[in-house]
Amino acid sequence: MIDWDVAVSTGVRLVRPGPQVDLADARQAVAQLRELSTTAQGHVREFTGMEPLEPAGPAVIVDRPGWIKANVAGFRVVLEPILDRLGGERMSGGAGTLTTAVGSRVTGVQLGAVLSYLAGRVLGQYELFLPPAADGSAPTGRLTLVAPNIVHAERELDVDPDDFRLWVCLHEETHRTQFTSTPWLRDYVQQQMQEMLLASNVDAGDMLARLRSAGEAVADAIRGGEANLIEVFQSEEQSEIMDRITAVMTLAEGHGDYVMDAVGPEVVPSVEEIRRRFQRRREGANRIDKVIRQLLGIDLKMKQYEEGAAFVRQVVAQVGMSDFNRVWESPETLPTMKEIRNPDSWIDRVVRPAALPQEFGERPATEGGAAGGPSPA
Repeated sequence: MIDWDVAVSTGVRLVRPGPQVDLADARQAVAQLRELSTTAQGHVREFTGMEPLEPAGPAVIVDRPGWIKANVAGFRVVLEPILDRLGGERMSGGAGTLTTAVGSRVTGVQLGAVLSYLAGRVLGQYELFLPPAADGSAPTGRLTLVAPNIVHAERELDVDPDDFRLWVCLHEETHRTQFTSTPWLRDYVQQQMQEMLLASNVDAGDMLARLRSAGEAVADAIRGGEANLIEVFQSEEQSEIMDRITAVMTLAEGHGDYVMDAVGPEVVPSVEEIRRRFQRRREGANRIDKVIRQLLGIDLKMKQYEEGAAFVRQVVAQVGMSDFNRVWESPETLPTMKEIRNPDSWIDRVVRPAALPQEFGERPATEGGAAGGPSPA
């Protein structure tokens, strides 16, 4: 279904080189990013009150080709078992090996091309899905920072490099803390992604209709509309799954954005200037870049940052960080997209029902009688 080697070679071949940096400055940037990723751990834990359940080492620092290789490996861990299963079903249904081989190479080229575009823009990420370790054990995740992109961004924004690098580390370290403090979250995200893929079977008629819709989406994006290719190729079932994935990622990204700003100027002195210039940079892409970003759904991700951060700010302002952290208790306490856009509804569903008995000096009702006293005779 996907030729992973072709994906890597295509991405590495197409990706643009990073900024010109002399060797001494490059080494200094790598060393500092490793150090700041460790520094950020303490700030994030103290501010959020979240405690990772596993040790966290310094970040892994990569260049753009390294980021592409890491992401192909991550996609492979999640997708290959499902793709193999789907591929077997299609082979038994009459698909030829030549058709399958050609299709997998085409898909590999497509994946590599998308990753080559993203590799010039991503500052860092927490890699959830990694290949098994040499001893066969399952790794827990890895914090990765893309040094050339961080250096390029700080130069373009003309901000203090030390502050900017710590600011980026705070965001990415928040993601690591989210997943290492919440044991079920990684499996939940993986399950949703796999269900999304398993729901992808379409017949020829559906595919032709979606291809026509894809052409309309491209034309709409060029005209400045809001269409994107991600929504075009989703079935109704996939759209429901995608809503759940979008909700958890909006929460995660918004939480990261909130924390990186809210730790305050005592940690990052120029945080307000950095945020202001960074936001202008997000909004100031050229026309072609805007079209590509929209078609790939990157603009949806930018909206996730904004909506998610607004949700976190409002909930924390109303109920405090401790009650906000109930979002991490279980899949049932995660907000839906409707709740992210209406934080009061999440507070009413998750926080206030648990608080009511304490507020009224009562105990929850038990089998033996009503709350607060014995059952009537």
